[in-house]
This record gives sequence, structure tokens and C-alpha cells, in this order.
Amino acid sequence: MSKADLTEHMLSSETVYQGRLLHAKLDRVRLPNGQESSREYIIHPGATVILPMFDNGDLLLERQHRYPLHRDFIELPAGKIDPDEDDLLCAQRELLEETGYVADDWSFLMTQYPCIGYSNERLVYFLARGLKHVGDAPDHDEFLEILRVPFTEALDMVRDGRICEAKTVMGLLWLDRF
Repeated sequence: MSKADLTEHMLSSETVYQGRLLHAKLDRVRLPNGQESSREYIIHPGATVILPMFDNGDLLLERQHRYPLHRDFIELPAGKIDPDEDDLLCAQRELLEETGYVADDWSFLMTQYPCIGYSNERLVYFLARGLKHVGDAPDHDEFLEILRVPFTEALDMVRDGRICEAKTVMGLLWLDRF
């Protein structure tokens, strides 16, 4: 059985907004049936997500205010990948910057695309073990609280909605399942 060609081909592309982090694009495309349509989407540099786990199974989480929703969220440490930055080096840098911890053992877990309908964002997940606190080095515009939470409690927090941020829910459920 052969697969139908579902590819959409770009005819033109326009940047409608270019910010420090995100870029909004408007493309004209040719559809598989020969018709034309438009596609709006956001270019994102990608990010790493870290699941920092202590020797006893506790997780290192963060509470951080997220301006678009005007509320605090409990999340896994994460951060955007700089241009030409290696994914693992980004994860190591972000863990240190956000939490003051380094890890001896790093394992790649998965890559996820959370917003395929409107963004090319890519999230690369790593498990970090052998944690050691070496000192805080937060970005000048980043304010957060560091939390140490038993893994089973973190899963309960997903279940009852205290953790409801997508990358964190996915990371915790993936770690629990696989």
C-alpha cells in the first residue's frame, strides 16, 4: 500500500514579526491537490528540558511566574538553545543557571514537538543524576523558587492539577511510564 503525498510546498514566505525569542512567519503554500493556501507559524530556537533526579528519587523542580498567563507554575528546569549550541551543553548550562546544580550523569530521554500546528519548537529531554549544588547563577531577569519533591508526589501534583504545564507533565509521565 503506497502513502499519499501530503507535502505542502512553499511558494512565498514573509516574516511578519521578529523578536528576541520568536519570529512569526506567513507563508503561501501549494497544497497536495494543487490549490493554494496560507500558513502562519512561529519559529522557535528549541529548548532543553531537564529531569534532575537526586539519588533517593526526589526531583528538582521550579516555581516560576509565567507572564502570558499571569500566574506561577511548577516546572522542570528548561531553557532555550542558543544558536549553534549543542543540546546537552544547553541542558547543563540551564540546570546550573536556573538551579545552581550540576550533574555527573546525563541521559538523553526523548525529543518532543509540542506545538506542531503553529510552531517548529523542539524540546529535547535529559535525565540528570548525581546532582551537586555548586551555587546559584540565575539570569538577571529570571526569578524562581527551587523545590525538592519526591517523584511520587510530583506525579500526584500532575494528577490533581498543581503541575499543569505541558513540558513538565510530559516529562514526568514519560519518566514514570518508560
